[in-house]
Amino acid sequence: MKRSYAPKFLNRRMGFFLLMVFLFWLKTCFSYLFEFNLGIESIQQYLILLINPFPTAFLIFSIALYIKSPKKAYTTLFILSLLTTILLFSNVVYYREFSDFITVNTVLSTGKVSAGLGESALKLFRPYDVFYFLDYILLIFLFVRKKIKLDASPVVIRKAFAITSMSLLLFSINLSLAEADRPELLKRTFSRDHIVKYLGINAFSVYDGVQTYKSNQNRAQAKESDLVSVQKYVNSHYAAPDQTKFGIAKGKNVIYIHLESFQQFLINYKLKDANGVEHEVTPFLNSIFKDKSTFSFTNIYHQVSSGKTSDAETLLENSLFGLSQGPLFTQLGDKNTFQAAPAILSQKAGYTSAVFHGNAGTFWNRNETYKRFGFNYFFDSSYYNVTSDNTSQYGLHDKELFKQSIQYLEHLQQPFYTKFISVTNHYPYPEFKGAEAGFPLAQTSDSTINGYFATANYLDKSIEEFFNYLKESGLYQNSMIVFYGDHYGISKTRNPDLAELLGKTKDTWTDLDDANMQKVPLMFHIPGRTDGSVSSVYGGQVDVLPTLLHLLGVDTKNYFQLGQDLFSKDNEQLVAFRNGDFITPKYTVLGDSIFDNATSTLMTTPSNEVKAEVKALRKKVEKQLSTSDALNTGDLLRYADNGFKAVNPANYNYKNQLEQLTKIEKQKGAKSTSIYSENHNTSTVDLYKTKTYEQYFGPSTATQNK
Repeated sequence: MKRSYAPKFLNRRMGFFLLMVFLFWLKTCFSYLFEFNLGIESIQQYLILLINPFPTAFLIFSIALYIKSPKKAYTTLFILSLLTTILLFSNVVYYREFSDFITVNTVLSTGKVSAGLGESALKLFRPYDVFYFLDYILLIFLFVRKKIKLDASPVVIRKAFAITSMSLLLFSINLSLAEADRPELLKRTFSRDHIVKYLGINAFSVYDGVQTYKSNQNRAQAKESDLVSVQKYVNSHYAAPDQTKFGIAKGKNVIYIHLESFQQFLINYKLKDANGVEHEVTPFLNSIFKDKSTFSFTNIYHQVSSGKTSDAETLLENSLFGLSQGPLFTQLGDKNTFQAAPAILSQKAGYTSAVFHGNAGTFWNRNETYKRFGFNYFFDSSYYNVTSDNTSQYGLHDKELFKQSIQYLEHLQQPFYTKFISVTNHYPYPEFKGAEAGFPLAQTSDSTINGYFATANYLDKSIEEFFNYLKESGLYQNSMIVFYGDHYGISKTRNPDLAELLGKTKDTWTDLDDANMQKVPLMFHIPGRTDGSVSSVYGGQVDVLPTLLHLLGVDTKNYFQLGQDLFSKDNEQLVAFRNGDFITPKYTVLGDSIFDNATSTLMTTPSNEVKAEVKALRKKVEKQLSTSDALNTGDLLRYADNGFKAVNPANYNYKNQLEQLTKIEKQKGAKSTSIYSENHNTSTVDLYKTKTYEQYFGPSTATQNK
């Protein structure tokens, strides 16, 4: 009975259909586990991984069930299965080289694929790749030998429709499980890895196609004449530099230090432990904040939306806002034309640029977006020694990031423009154990808040160690170090539980308090200056780039930047948020609510004069945001003719970068300006010293604080 059951089952259309679905599921799961690095972190994610091939396979393959002709039905099913397998296998091969998935734009940009693979394509194949197509060879053999026969009986339409409906139900279940594990999955697309992990290759391809179609429609409808109104706005919005600050950092290296999830209230904050003893959370950053070589700001707000960290990068590198829905990096980052800081500084002052980040290069689509920004080098997790002991959910621990980056930093030609993206101070704020443990946890009812201060303290120590290296290596005096917070670390829903640590109570916490919690640090540390100050000027992340360029002696008048120099007397001090809310020195406007900043109270019956003033400000905010959207969604910078040479992403290759750097050093010979060359071709890696918490505070203190 068992011997005759299988052939009989396979000789039915529905049985053969289920076999093809199962075979596709098997190949997909194999690729998930052995080909793609999807970062599976829980049993639930493994479950989702096992489920997600089924919905789209049932949906696509069910097309063949509606065909009555046996030959056409089987042929259609065979072709549909083969096409989905080819799509899967193509992504497998592409991933081996690029650690990324194929997008519609990748297919359309055949030059990029051929340039990336070229003669090395054959080297990407593995002997076991035959596994992906072995089933078709066997099935053809079985059909030829008539071990499997065509079923002449068509599938009842009702049954075919039930299969199609079931596939949609399965997809709904799959999506619900995915959203439960990763909220706003489709709205906040962190990386293509996430879509594939949660929804599968087929769903990702459809999603990417829809997003590409939407962006291409916006792009197609945009006209060169649309840039005229943008140019007019940019010209009228330009804030001339303060001549006492213009060029004071000219020719210096730029080192951006990304303070992950770091809010302004942490500066100079002291946390009380269970015994009432106060502990300074960020002593080193506090010293930098008030240093006479630092220009610090107390009223700078983050302006990110769903793109979070990537939105902050969009703002800082381009002086443009992120999108109203979804991250610009993932939706337009590999499509649009940009006039970003690394390219501007390369063209205007011969800067070399690099980003150091201990997470996957595909996260936030950085590996593609950075090329269009003009970053010469991007060192992602593949360039670091990442282990289970030195990493957390979002990448390499900060001390390791700085320490392991020196081997690359020392070979960069000066002047350079660099960015170090820290991640340890990121939700859910990992708890340190062993030598790094020691800083006390906060005493609130929210465990997330409790760990926030310890990871911020760890970040502070990481930066102090990096500063020590800069001084020891000789890079410090010729560099401007810029600190910025990317977005909030404690969300609005948790703020009431934080209130007690800030001298308030849950009952007295207001929307204005929530708005004030969106302040993030901004510090320009310029060694050698003695006129540093702490400014109360209001501004946002969109204002950082024009401020930075003016400090470097590059006038922003001819660039399409929507921010204003924070030192300029023409600065309007109008901070727009992506949702249309805004803040000025006088008012905080949240929806229809107007708060008086001087008294920190809600204006229940604002005067007509105040209403008129707020209405005018709101129009300015809407104009700034709509101008940004026009530039981004229409890709209007492709039409720009302002003397900027458009970036060609094909000129950038983030593979074998240390080899690229040392090759340049050898070519330049005595003219090489890297710190490695200036140090007589001797590495500076050993100059970087790292310490444990106990080495900072002593065994007794560390033990006491645990």
